[in-house]
Amino acid sequence: MNHPRRFTHIDSTGAARMVDVTEKQPTVRSATASALVACAPQVVAALREDTVPKGDVLAVARIAGIAAAKKTPDLLPLAHVIGVHGAVVDVQITDEGVAIRATVRTADRTGVEMEALTAASVAALAVVDMVKALDKGTEIAHVRLEAKTGGKSGDWTR
Repeated sequence: MNHPRRFTHIDSTGAARMVDVTEKQPTVRSATASALVACAPQVVAALREDTVPKGDVLAVARIAGIAAAKKTPDLLPLAHVIGVHGAVVDVQITDEGVAIRATVRTADRTGVEMEALTAASVAALAVVDMVKALDKGTEIAHVRLEAKTGGKSGDWTR
């Protein structure tokens, strides 16, 4: 027997809604997302030599990513306001550009996948903002969830 598919973020009239997680028990959850800012060789050289005119690109990207994780529900209308209890944004210069890895942790009623993805995305945007004067062709690539832990659906790794 076929059962009609029930979407969690759509009400009986078809309107978008936020899922009510009030009755769920808080649990420890984490998520890690990554992004790559693809940069031209001269931008990679400037990053390695710390000669980007706007200043410390990596520090700005880390702080932007952490701040963004805490602002996720302001940007995504169906995301829950949750406690971001830990956020680490690692940025590393590679031959291709800047590799970003953001891990967000909480002890709350819903996961932090969107917070991790937002942190990685905004950290990448901060890198672009810092180097755009050096190369307008800088681009963001491969923004993706790498892993999540906790919650009803359990652990997942790419």
